[in-house]
Amino acid sequence: MAKGDALSLTDAKNIEAGTHPDPFSVLGRHTRGGKTTITAFDPGAAELAAVTDKKRYPLAPVEGVFGVFTGPGPKTKTYRLEARALDGSTWDYDDAFRFGPVLGEMDEYLISEGTHQRLWHALGAHVMTHEGIGGTHFAVWAPAARRVSVVGDFNHWNGRRHPMRTRGTSGVWEIFIPGLGEGTVYKYEIVGSDGAVLPLKADPVGFGSQHAPENASVVRDIGGYGWKDGDWMGARAGRNARTAPISVYEVHLGSWRRRMHEGGRSISYREAAEELVDYAADLGFTHIELLPVSEYPFDGSWGYQPVGLFAPTIRFGPPHEFRDLVDAAHRKGLGLILDWVPGHFPTDPHGLGRFDGTALYEHADPKEGFHQDWNTLIYNYGRTEVANFLVSNALYWLEEYHVDGLRVDAVASMLYRDYSRKEGEWVPNVHGGRENYEAIGVLQRMNVTVYGADQGVMTVAEESTSFPGVSRPVDAGGLGFGYKWNMGWMNDTLDYMQREPVHRKYHHHQMTFGLHYAFSENFILPISHDEVVHGKGSMWGKMPGDEWEKFANLRAYYGFMWGHPGKKLLFMGQEFGQRHEWNHNAEIDWACLGDEKHAGLQRLVRDLNTLYRAEPALHVKDCEGAGFQWIDANAADASVYAWARYGGDADAPVVVLCNFTPVERAGWHIGMPRSGKWREALNTDAELYGGGNRGNLGGVNAGGEGIAGFPASAHVTIPPLSTVILTWDGD
Repeated sequence: MAKGDALSLTDAKNIEAGTHPDPFSVLGRHTRGGKTTITAFDPGAAELAAVTDKKRYPLAPVEGVFGVFTGPGPKTKTYRLEARALDGSTWDYDDAFRFGPVLGEMDEYLISEGTHQRLWHALGAHVMTHEGIGGTHFAVWAPAARRVSVVGDFNHWNGRRHPMRTRGTSGVWEIFIPGLGEGTVYKYEIVGSDGAVLPLKADPVGFGSQHAPENASVVRDIGGYGWKDGDWMGARAGRNARTAPISVYEVHLGSWRRRMHEGGRSISYREAAEELVDYAADLGFTHIELLPVSEYPFDGSWGYQPVGLFAPTIRFGPPHEFRDLVDAAHRKGLGLILDWVPGHFPTDPHGLGRFDGTALYEHADPKEGFHQDWNTLIYNYGRTEVANFLVSNALYWLEEYHVDGLRVDAVASMLYRDYSRKEGEWVPNVHGGRENYEAIGVLQRMNVTVYGADQGVMTVAEESTSFPGVSRPVDAGGLGFGYKWNMGWMNDTLDYMQREPVHRKYHHHQMTFGLHYAFSENFILPISHDEVVHGKGSMWGKMPGDEWEKFANLRAYYGFMWGHPGKKLLFMGQEFGQRHEWNHNAEIDWACLGDEKHAGLQRLVRDLNTLYRAEPALHVKDCEGAGFQWIDANAADASVYAWARYGGDADAPVVVLCNFTPVERAGWHIGMPRSGKWREALNTDAELYGGGNRGNLGGVNAGGEGIAGFPASAHVTIPPLSTVILTWDGD
C-alpha cells in the first residue's frame, strides 16, 4: 500500500473487525494525497468497483484484509458499487457511506437537552429520499456504545456492514441506507463500552415490529395517510370536556371477537373499524378505550408490558390499518382512547433493558429500577433523555394516530418509591420521603405537553391512592390529568353489591361514601378488565342470589352507576352480563345474547347510554358538587337511595331512585326538586330488560308540601332490586 495519506492497514483491519471508532472517516469517498479515493467493505465480494454513468473504477482488495477494497474514484458523489462473487454472481448498490448526515445540529441539541418534543421525527427508521436517492434513515440513542450497526437480511445480519456514525455528544447514532424501504426487517447490533456484543436490540422508536415470537423491528412508512375525520377533530374538545357525556367501552382487541372458522384468530384493525365501531356506537357509548396496542412480546401481558412504544402491534395489522380504525371511530362519532404504559417495561433481551450495555432507560439500582410484582424494569424518570422519550411518545399517539386520549396505567406505582416494597427495599427521595419526584415531574410534563399541543385531547389516570390533585392543573400544583379513575368508588360499591341483600343495610355507607369525595377530582367510574380476571369472576357472577336476582342486581347496579356523578367505563362482555371470567385467549361469550335475559341487560346498557347523553342533568355537572343533591341517603334498613341530578340553569333536573333489596318499596315518600309531572324515563325492572315490569305506570306527579328541604314531594314505587330514573316533564 502507498504511504502518506493512503488508507492505513490498521484502519482497514479495524473496518474488517468492526472495531473502527469512526468508520465514516474511512469508508466512502475521501480525498487522500490530493486524489479522490473510494473505500468499501463487502465481505461477499471477490471483486468490487465504483461506477458512474460514464466510467468504471475498479477497487483493489487490501492485502491481508478480507472484504476491504480501495482505489481511485470519481470526483462526483453519485456513484454505485458493483460486486462480483467467486461463483460469478453479481450485484450492485448505492454505497451507504457516501451519504452525509440527515440529523441537524438542532436535533442534536434538543435530544441532548431532553426537550425534543417530537423525538420520533429524529429517531427511528424513516423512509425518505436523501441526496436524491431513496432509502431509509436510521437513528438511535445509545451513548455508552462503542459501536452501533443496523443489521438485517439486507446485510446478512452482519454488524460490520453498516456501522453508524455518532452525532456529537448527543449519544445518537445514525446512518442512511439507500435502497431500503417499507417492510425491511432490522435490529441494532450494539457493542458496549467493554467491547462485548450485546443481544440484538429492537428499535426503541421503531414504527413497526414482526409478529411474535419474532421480535425484530420493521420499517414502516407512517407518512401520507388520508384522514377523513376533520369534522370530528374540529369538535372533539367538546366531546372530551368535563361537561360532556363520556361513556367508555373498554376493549381488549385480541379477545373482543375472533374468527373461529379461521383458527380462532383475532379480528384485524380494519375489521374492528367496522364491527367494533358499529357495535359501540349502536350501544350508545361515546368512546372506545383499547388496552395497550404498543407492540408487546407476551400475549398474557394484555399489552401492559410493551417493548415497542412507537409501534402499533402487528397482531391486528400495520400502522395505516390502525389509523383506519381511529378514522372509522371518528366518522361514527366515537372517540378512541389508548391505554399507555410509562410505568415499566419487560426484561426481554431485545428490549430496552441495558440497551447500550448500561442501565440506560432503567435505574441501575434494583431498589429503584425493578418491579418485584411484575418482574419488569422501571424507567429512570430523572434522566432527561428518558423523560423526553416518554413525553414524546405520548404526543406521538395523539398527533400521528389522531388518538383522542391516553389512559395512563398504574400511576400509583410511579408516584411512590415504596410501591409494593418492604422497609429497606426502596430508596427515599432527596427529602427522605416516599414520593417519586422525578416520576411526578414526567407525568406533569406529559400533561402540559399534550394539552399544550391540543386542548381537545384527554388524559386519564388509573391512580389507586388518594394522591392529591391528580386531575388538578399543573400550575395549581396538580398532576395535570383531565380525569382520574375512581377506584375507591368501584371497590366500595362492588363490595356492597356482592353481599346478600339481607346484609346490605349494615353496609349502607359503602354506596354513599363516594359522594364525600366525588368532586375532589374529575372522576370516571370504572368497571374495568381488572375486576373480571384473576379469579374475581364476571360482573354477573359477583351478584348474589338465584339467576333472576343476579340479573336484577346487576341491572340495578348499572342504573346506580349511570345515575351517579362521574363519567362511565364498562369493560367488554359486561354490557350483556357475560357469565364467565374474561379470558384473553378467547372471544367474549357472544352466545349469551341468545338468552333473552342477557339480551335484556344489553338493551338496558344501550338505554342508559342514550338517557345519559340526552339528559344534561346526568352529565353536565358530573364533576361538580352543584350537580348533585341527596334526597334520601339514610334509608339503610330498606337499602334505598334517592338523589337529584342537575345540569345548567335551563336544564330540567333528574331524580334517581335505587332499591337494593328484593322487596318492593311502594308509596315511598320523597322530596322532589320541582312540582309537576315526572316521567319514568328508565326502570331497570322493565320487562324489556328482563324485569318484572313493576313501577310507576309511566310516571309520578309531584306537588303538595315539600319535605326534607325540597319544594315538592311525591309517592313513588321502587321495584325490587331496581333503579328508577325520573325526568321532569313540566308543570
